[in-house]
Amino acid sequence: MTSNPPKQHTLYYAHDPMCSWCWGFKPQWQKLKEALPDTVTTQYVLGGLAPDTNDPMPEPMQQMLQQTWHQITQTIPGTQFNHDFWSLNTPRRSTYPACRAVLAAQAQNDAFEEPMITAIQEAYYLHAQNPSDDTVLIKLADSIGCDVNAFKQTLHSPANMAALKDNIQLTRHLGAQGFPSLFFEVVGKPPTPIAFNYADIQPVLDQIDTAIAA
Repeated sequence: MTSNPPKQHTLYYAHDPMCSWCWGFKPQWQKLKEALPDTVTTQYVLGGLAPDTNDPMPEPMQQMLQQTWHQITQTIPGTQFNHDFWSLNTPRRSTYPACRAVLAAQAQNDAFEEPMITAIQEAYYLHAQNPSDDTVLIKLADSIGCDVNAFKQTLHSPANMAALKDNIQLTRHLGAQGFPSLFFEVVGKPPTPIAFNYADIQPVLDQIDTAIAA
C-alpha cells in the first residue's frame, strides 16, 4: 500500500472576498488548485481591502467600482456581475466584515472556509446583496451549514478580530501589492511571488515546478 507524498510546499492565495478581480480570477483559481502537484497545498490569506465603516460609499468611488466591473467583464470573458447592486443597496467601502465572516465560518470547521468565500462572492456579484452587512453574512453562514448562533458569537469576537489582523499582517509580509496575489513557499525557503494571468494556469504551474526543482 502506498501513501500520498507529504504536502511540503505552500501556495498562498492573498485575496478579499469582496475583491472584484478575485471574483474574476475564481475559475482559474479552481483549475489551478486541481492541477497542483500532490506536494503542494494551498492557503488562503485575507488581505482586508477596506476597514469597518458605516458611512455610505462616496459617489465617485461607486462609479469607479462600477467601471471596474465593466473592465473585468471585458478583460475576463464570462465573468458575471449584477449591476443592480448599486441601486438596491447603500454600498459601504467596508470589506472587513466579509473577511471576518470567512474566519468565523472557518473557526467552526476548515471545510466551511471556501464555501463561505463563494457564498459571499455570489451574494455580492450575482444576487446584488451587500456583504458589508452582518444580516447578509449571517444568512450566508446559515446557507452553507454553519451553526448560526456560534457564528454570531464569533463574528465580532476579539479572537476573530485578532485572526483577521494576523491575516492582514501576513499579506503584507508576503509583499502583496493588490488582490489577488500568489506566493509560493518551498519548504525551508522564503515565499516568492508568482506571476499569473486570468486566462491560463500553465505559467503558474511552470513557475511552481521550477521553484521545486531549484
